[in-house]
Amino acid sequence: MIPDSFKQDLLNRVDIVDVVSRYVQLKKGGANYQGLCPFHTEKSPSFTVSPAKQFYHCFGCGAHGNAIGFVMAYGSMGYVDAIKDLAASAGMTVPEIQRSPQENQRRERETDLYAVMEKAMEFFRTHLKDSPKAIGYLKSRGLTGEVAARFRIGYAPDDWQGLKTVFPDYDDKSLAETGLVIDNEAGRRYDRFRDRVMFPIFSQRGSVIGFGGRVMGEGEPKYLNSPETALFEKGRELYGLMQARDAIRTAGRVLVVEGYMDVVALAQYGVGYAVATLGTATTPTHITKLLRLADEIVFCFDGDSAGRKAAWRALEVSLPLAVDHKPMRFLFLPAEDDPDSYVRKHGQEAFERLAREAQTLSGFLMGELRGQADLGTAEGRSKFLTEAKPHLEKITAAGLKLQLVKEVASLAQVSQDEAERLMGLRATGERSYARAAPSRAPAPLITSQEQKLLRCVLAKPSLATGLDPDLLDERLGETAALKAIAGWVEEDPASGEAIIVERAQGSEHEAVVFRAQAAMLDHGPGEESAEPEFRQILLSLSIKRKNEEIETLKREAASRPGLGAELLRRTNELAVLKSQRM
Repeated sequence: MIPDSFKQDLLNRVDIVDVVSRYVQLKKGGANYQGLCPFHTEKSPSFTVSPAKQFYHCFGCGAHGNAIGFVMAYGSMGYVDAIKDLAASAGMTVPEIQRSPQENQRRERETDLYAVMEKAMEFFRTHLKDSPKAIGYLKSRGLTGEVAARFRIGYAPDDWQGLKTVFPDYDDKSLAETGLVIDNEAGRRYDRFRDRVMFPIFSQRGSVIGFGGRVMGEGEPKYLNSPETALFEKGRELYGLMQARDAIRTAGRVLVVEGYMDVVALAQYGVGYAVATLGTATTPTHITKLLRLADEIVFCFDGDSAGRKAAWRALEVSLPLAVDHKPMRFLFLPAEDDPDSYVRKHGQEAFERLAREAQTLSGFLMGELRGQADLGTAEGRSKFLTEAKPHLEKITAAGLKLQLVKEVASLAQVSQDEAERLMGLRATGERSYARAAPSRAPAPLITSQEQKLLRCVLAKPSLATGLDPDLLDERLGETAALKAIAGWVEEDPASGEAIIVERAQGSEHEAVVFRAQAAMLDHGPGEESAEPEFRQILLSLSIKRKNEEIETLKREAASRPGLGAELLRRTNELAVLKSQRM
């Protein structure tokens, strides 16, 4: 674990305006800076950076965070890597994390394995230059030397032990650990990749972690991938992501295809925002990673039955991860084409038109469900509701779920309320999406007061220790967040706003805390004004609570005459509280 004290020191030293300005053109506007959001496509700036709060917020897509969060999101980095990147820019050294001897040994081993993979890639690239056969194949696919160099494409010679020329110690276990060689049952070792065009697979940090090899003629398998290794996990990586990152941000779209050659051919013809899964189905990790980079994901599949099955699997994985402001689409090419052949035949403009007009996730889902039931009969409509239920249950995006519930209800010829009840999408008595009669439950005491308290505490976290939880409305997310912050400050009294926001990231309080931060970009207390405002809000809540106690005693006094003295005491306390108002 990186100590909170180091993270706080780091966030105090770096200026988020400087960090963001490396990638986004910002202009001063009042106390803050504005620019075009790097996380979605827009024409008018809605991306705001606050130098006072050291916080960014997009009022268009909702992206938000501090300097660490920005580096993670923009650079698609992990948490520790983002801290290291920021620390390096600030001339700071991240404290050594205490690791076990086994962990240290594993990390040292990984470093050695990266060097092995880099050396193998250069071996393959060198042999491409010496292979007229491989060069001719790439040219026949319409690829230029420039694109081949960009993706660092190589060639594995038709030699059982070709790697021996660059790895004299051919029996070194690192060659097996990286999947470059295979040891057979007879104890003989040989190269995994032979007579194949080689596509290196890179991590987001730019290190070679695996390879994909493609045959140039007849042969099976058409694509041969590196096995799972200490460096390479297929379900987490995407081919071409390193090369496509800038194009994805520019287009606001990412295209997910099935083959390495599809990615490279599309890039050759100007569609640079394509990536490919690595011989495995789309995973939640893939989708989460891509949603950080793009406003829209387009899955591209062949139009045959195998392609539609693969698309359906991608849809099922996507449903729980879909968000209302980032659509997902499904593009099915003609049966005789794959992305490579289609873009070569019809060009960039025609292909991108298909991508823009691709079927939406909801359209694909509803089309498949309608095809499984006869909506002309009562039995068919009943089956339709049954089949739709598990898919609607997975959806967490409120707007998308609402629209699909309405559409399912219409097709099943039932009301929205009936559809929700029949499919068990809400508990009995739970309010439906439709507008209902006003609730008779008492309204929250003063919701805005808890929000104001949270803003004061974010401006000066030490105030959290002075909270009286009994004055707060337990039903509000702001109350839960305030209690959590009070606990964090008790653990570390030196916690500043930056570290409080950092601890909220990824927690159940994230949405509430960042909503409060966004509200503070233009209208929020500074550190100096936070304390008097905090005291006055608590005083107002105390007066409110005392008034409620007095009203309760007055109602009870009619049947309990002995309450007069208590009522007088509470009334005097109320007078004292009111005298403290500023």
